Amino acid sequence: MAQTEPDTEELLELSSDTRSILERHDLRPLWEVEDDMGTTRQDPEADIWKWEDIQSAIDGIERDVPIADLPPGFQRRVAVPINAPNAISNSIYVGIQTVSPGETAPSHRHSANALRFTIDGSEDMKTVVAGEEFPMENNDLITTPQWEWHDHVNDSDETAAWLDVLDLPFVLDSLNARQVFENHELERQPVTKTQGYWDSQYGRGRPADEKSDGSIPGPFEGNREATPPYRFGWDEMLESLRQRAENDDPDRHDGYSLAYVNPATGKEPLFPTMSFRAQLLNEGPTDAHFHNATEVYFVIEGEGATHVGDEALEWGQWDVFVVPPNETHHHEPDDEAVLLGMTDRPVFEAFNLYAEAEPSS
Repeated sequence: MAQTEPDTEELLELSSDTRSILERHDLRPLWEVEDDMGTTRQDPEADIWKWEDIQSAIDGIERDVPIADLPPGFQRRVAVPINAPNAISNSIYVGIQTVSPGETAPSHRHSANALRFTIDGSEDMKTVVAGEEFPMENNDLITTPQWEWHDHVNDSDETAAWLDVLDLPFVLDSLNARQVFENHELERQPVTKTQGYWDSQYGRGRPADEKSDGSIPGPFEGNREATPPYRFGWDEMLESLRQRAENDDPDRHDGYSLAYVNPATGKEPLFPTMSFRAQLLNEGPTDAHFHNATEVYFVIEGEGATHVGDEALEWGQWDVFVVPPNETHHHEPDDEAVLLGMTDRPVFEAFNLYAEAEPSS
């Protein structure tokens, strides 16, 4: 017997309290953003989203909207910081996603590059990518390459939260390209690989070169090796970052930093369109500079301020802020701080257009 589709507007009605929180703090739920993507903002501004406000918004969305009630295709419960028309910038999309205990965000795949950076997770919260379950523990970074099936499964007894970072605005707005998207026939994709498989293939030992079998190439195969599914554990990254701080001199603009590299090549950028770094600030203010790339930051720990032009963005743990292109800026931690830095610099470098300088005295 044919089923009548539910009224999406009725199912997704947010409470007045949640709606008020979202509007006061320049946040929107994902399902209200998707259809509007496709226009750019010429002059994005420096801005900051405080974790206290984000927490209120994602708590309200979680309370009002179960994942099962979301429309097919975008069954993701996400609060999206808005600075450009429908994202945090004209090139980078950042969202804060939650999955409640016992919930599954169903499996799908798409043409956009994506990653997850865990804010509040556990070994029982898993994102499943290309047949492998990746535990999402605090501050882990997990890649979701183009056109790989992925779903999120919370088998813990606590709500999990993480950053979603995608290159959607660049693809949809700047390139005016269409997002290619497909839902899996199952809610959860089959787990076909043991945990650690992808890490084993992209560590010190690599698969030997294999001759082509003459098959037709798959979609999104370009002139460089694709980013594989991979989990960057935070404990190892933090230890490497502290070793760097103990043995090397800091960069005048960025302190001590380590890039998340493409595991297939061992080089930056992680994705062709976006680069990511863990950044330790512990030696007072950095020197001011400016560049034509956008930078977005997530505060992993610590407090401080980033001065952008004449504005001071005062930040604390789990805040999100953006430094727009061509704005003079420097960081000033109160003591020690660790940031996740995200940038569209690889796009500019690909066309030999990246420019960086210090302000004239």
